[in-house]
Amino acid sequence: MFAGKDKIGRRIFGVFLTAALVALMAAPVLAAGYDNALKSVTGYDAVFDVSLGVPDESNIVFWAVKNAYEAPEVKALAKAPNIAIVFHGPAVKLLSADKSLFTGAEWAEVEKFQGLLRQMKKDGVTLEVCLYAAEVMGVDKATIIPGIDRVDNGFVSVIGYQMQGYAVVRIP
Repeated sequence: MFAGKDKIGRRIFGVFLTAALVALMAAPVLAAGYDNALKSVTGYDAVFDVSLGVPDESNIVFWAVKNAYEAPEVKALAKAPNIAIVFHGPAVKLLSADKSLFTGAEWAEVEKFQGLLRQMKKDGVTLEVCLYAAEVMGVDKATIIPGIDRVDNGFVSVIGYQMQGYAVVRIP
């Protein structure tokens, strides 16, 4: 009678052991997300060059931008990253408090986006808007939300950051 239970117990133990070994072998693969990209990296600086002006798409993309400095692997680096975002082209509309630039549904997404930017600013991200683009896109610079630094030409900013060693990430 005990022999049958012992056989079942060994079988269960064998299945458990096999599952544990598979999980242990898979763990390095699951944890290797940035092993190649962050090899020998102690910190990084990045400037996001943003012209994307579609509110709902911007919310999706900016989740990834925020993750670029919040990912555990990035937080584990010896030096915290420096992140700058420069807005130009249609993206400058997303920085305006002028509701007339959007439909009702779009405005809800713009408010969500602006809330995300306020959080990013609190996180230490540098946010800049190109005033030339604001003028071309019909955005009154007086309606640009607080917390966004104003620059005459966003391209000068992107070039300046690049010359300081920042990696440039384009979001067209």
